[in-house]
Amino acid sequence: MGIFSRLGTLIKSNLNDLISKAEDPQKMLNQIVVDMQNQLVEAKKQVAVSIADQKRLEKQRDEQSELGKEWERKAMLAVRAGDDVLAREALRRKGEHDHQLGEFLKQAEMQKQAVDKLKDQLRTLNDKIEEAKRKKNILIARQKRAEAQRAIQETMRGLSDTSAFDTFERMAQRVDQIEAEAEASSELGGELTGDSLQAKFKALESGGAGSDMALAELKAKMGLGPVPEVRGALPSHAASSEGPDQKGK
Repeated sequence: MGIFSRLGTLIKSNLNDLISKAEDPQKMLNQIVVDMQNQLVEAKKQVAVSIADQKRLEKQRDEQSELGKEWERKAMLAVRAGDDVLAREALRRKGEHDHQLGEFLKQAEMQKQAVDKLKDQLRTLNDKIEEAKRKKNILIARQKRAEAQRAIQETMRGLSDTSAFDTFERMAQRVDQIEAEAEASSELGGELTGDSLQAKFKALESGGAGSDMALAELKAKMGLGPVPEVRGALPSHAASSEGPDQKGK
């Protein structure tokens, strides 16, 4: 089983465990993202180990290449010295290193291809985790919106209960009663202040004089009586007698 297959199985196992516990969606999504981030860190470590193996194979490949060249140089040196036996031994050793070079070339190339594939998978995993983060934020926003709507609906259902409105109606009646009592108290306080007997006579005098004056004015308007004199005004003869004297003066 590959690195990412193991990671996928582990993430799926954790996800199923969280779902089976029926935890809060927001908490569950946050935990999933945390798990994925942790697995990404582990995956990076594994890829780093694979890259290190590739570099080690490439180093050993280069070493075998250099050793092969070195033994070839020694074989040439033996030929120049006229020692064919020594030259053959040097060429045999060069062949061994060339064989090892071929193996390391093949292994290093295979490792390079594996590392390139792991890097692509690692980028894909990282992209999926970033996508999961975005989806997580969207899902959490949807959850909060749904919870707000549910709270509003529950509040509205509570308001549909007539008991709340009945309470308001009783309070309104109580306020009306308090206002009426306050008004009655104010009127009663006005009647009980000052000389009540004097107040009664003033009301009687003002009421009778008003009625007589209104009746006289009505008769004068109909031509059935003289124009009534305004109380407090000077008599007409007094006004006429004083007029010439005032002018003479």
